[in-house]
Amino acid sequence: MDTKVNEVNDTDLILTRRVDFRKKFTFLIIIFTMVFTASFAVGRYPLTIKQLLDFVIFRFFDTSREIPEAVETVIMNLRLPRILAAVLVGSSLAASGAAYQGIFKNPLASSDVLGASAASAFGASIAIYFSFSNYGVQLSAFVLGIVSVLLVFIISQRIQTDSAIALVLTGMLVSTLFSSAISLIKYIADPFDKLPAITFWLMGSLSGVSIYSVKFACIPMLISLTVLYLLRWQINVLSLGDEEAKALGVNTQRLRLIIIICSTVLTATSICISGVIGWIGLVIPNLARLLVGSNYTHLLPATVVMGGTFLLGVDCVSRGLFPVEVPLGILTAFIGAPFFLILLCKGGRE
Repeated sequence: MDTKVNEVNDTDLILTRRVDFRKKFTFLIIIFTMVFTASFAVGRYPLTIKQLLDFVIFRFFDTSREIPEAVETVIMNLRLPRILAAVLVGSSLAASGAAYQGIFKNPLASSDVLGASAASAFGASIAIYFSFSNYGVQLSAFVLGIVSVLLVFIISQRIQTDSAIALVLTGMLVSTLFSSAISLIKYIADPFDKLPAITFWLMGSLSGVSIYSVKFACIPMLISLTVLYLLRWQINVLSLGDEEAKALGVNTQRLRLIIIICSTVLTATSICISGVIGWIGLVIPNLARLLVGSNYTHLLPATVVMGGTFLLGVDCVSRGLFPVEVPLGILTAFIGAPFFLILLCKGGRE
């Protein structure tokens, strides 16, 4: 009798949590939709709601409708690529940070824990130093980010200690080496030409993003996000520890490698089109965890939506609040650091 009562109570609890998550997720989608819509109106060339509605009607319903050429140019060539890039980059960095926090069982892990950010930044710095094209800079950043994490994984296999600890320690070492290499490139770069370009790129910005960059980035990002979503329940198991995961039939080494590859692709692809943007992979997953809990079935979708909304909002502030556009990396640090302190205090009390 007691067993049946407990089963009923467990079922009711699961259903209650699902309903609660759906309400919260619906709220996140509404916030995202509002910020997404408002992003088209913010910028050096402000647009009204009427102009946006006229453009939507012209684009999808009535092609005979006349709209100013400047409005179409601003929306299609400037705003839309930048908005899509902000959503993709924010979602990818947040999902990558959440995945790393799960497999390393550490809420302080972030998307750059294995050195992908530093390696991608070094790849872009080298490309800028040797005057590569914009696509050459993006490709160099992407390749170096992938290669560095594969190098971290190979080296960590030779360290006789816990695999997760070995990965983190090796990642710190590789990240330090690439950061030092970036400093060397900046030291020898032309201070009137190459150095400002490298410095500005390292601060993070979406000002130069094009629709072709978005097309280049969306395929690996969407594939990696889909794989992480399909593995969400296994991340739950892996977060319990390797021994518990192995007891449940999970191949921990193979699973960890797949998650690391997907997270690295997300991080490297994000950096190659936006530069280095910090704090998203650290703050957003922790905020989502406070909102929907630690179950990755709920945590991962919430993190993706919140990451895209956050960077989209920061980008609106960057191009709409100040006379001169402020790099995104600076704003995310100003917003993320105090916000994370609040999360730490709140988490400590709970």
